[in-house]
Amino acid sequence: MSDNWQYQIRIGLDNRLSELARQNPEHPSLEPLTDILKKHNATLVCQFDAFANYVAEAEQFGEGKYPLYAWTKETIEDPAKKAKYIKAFTLHIEGDEVYAKSKADALEADLKPMTDKKFIAKLSKIDTNPANNPQPPAR
Repeated sequence: MSDNWQYQIRIGLDNRLSELARQNPEHPSLEPLTDILKKHNATLVCQFDAFANYVAEAEQFGEGKYPLYAWTKETIEDPAKKAKYIKAFTLHIEGDEVYAKSKADALEADLKPMTDKKFIAKLSKIDTNPANNPQPPAR
């Protein structure tokens, strides 16, 4: 059954690196990370920016069509949550938000040596199994 799940790698960066990753992802300070991302055809997506884009899209096309609109808007407007999510990044591979376990494992293995407080502060691999993930907030 676990073969049916897809996976995603998430990383946390410190304040300085997260700002660089958001504003100038090709900055030389990020080269060790960007080299690995290029090897895996992966891109960084800041969670805060993804949330803000979701809210903007919902406001443009109708909030009723976006079930997580209220929760997401509250999240991006909360300074403590903003501080958390602005340092959190999901890694997309070949444009996909979730991908095969083999791809996630390979990317995770290459990133693991960078998991120190000087570069990647946090590294995690999640799967799409609903039992392992928080459910959307009740309205």
